[in-house]
Amino acid sequence: MHHDAATLDAPAAVEASPKRRQMLDAARGLFLAQGYGAVSMDAVARTAGVSKATLYAHFASKAALFGMLMAEGCSQMLPPEENLFPAEVADLRPALEALGGRTLRFMLREDWLAIYRIAMAESVRFPELAHSFHANGPVRTLARTRDWIAQQQAAGKVRADAEPEVAAQHLMGLLRSTLFLRATLGLPPAAEGADIDRAVAGAVDTWLRAFAADPDR
Repeated sequence: MHHDAATLDAPAAVEASPKRRQMLDAARGLFLAQGYGAVSMDAVARTAGVSKATLYAHFASKAALFGMLMAEGCSQMLPPEENLFPAEVADLRPALEALGGRTLRFMLREDWLAIYRIAMAESVRFPELAHSFHANGPVRTLARTRDWIAQQQAAGKVRADAEPEVAAQHLMGLLRSTLFLRATLGLPPAAEGADIDRAVAGAVDTWLRAFAADPDR
C-alpha cells in the first residue's frame, strides 16, 4: 500500500502555515461530526474555504490529513519542550510516573478519545486509515519511549537483557488499563486525578518489577 509523505510530516510544519492549520481544523471538525468514511476531500476544502487544488498541495490524501492530526496528538502528549525523557535519571520511578501521567491524562482527554474511537470503528473498512493512525500515533510514541528506555539501559537502570522495544510496549500496555477502556466506552464516572495517579503508580510499579535493574527502586 502506498503511504504518501504527508502522512509522516513533522507536527512542527503545521504551525508554520495558517492556511494549513485552517485545513486541519476543518478536517478535524468533519471527522468528529461524520466519521472518516463519510468525509470527502471536497467537503474539507469547502469547509476550510480553500480550493481542492490547495488542499491536495498540502495533503496528498484523506489519510494524510488524519495522520497529521494523529501526529499533532503525539506531539501534544509527549512534547519535545518538556523534559519527559531526561538523559540522566537518579531514580526511574518518578521519571516513569511523570511520563506515564502525561501519557494517560492525554489518552483520557475527550478530544483524543473521539479521534481514537473513529480510528477503531473505521480502520477495518479503510486500511489507509489504519496505517495512518498506527504510523503517526502508536509508532511515534513507542519510538520515543523505546529510545529513552535504551538510554536508561545503557546507564545501568534497566535490565541488561531487556529488549527496549518490548519494554516500551509493556509500559504503554499497562497504562491502557481499565480507566482507558471505560473512557473509550464512555462509561461513567469520569476518571479523576486520584484515579489516574493510582493507575499510573500501579503501572509503573509493575513495569519496574519486570524491567528495572533494581526492581526495588
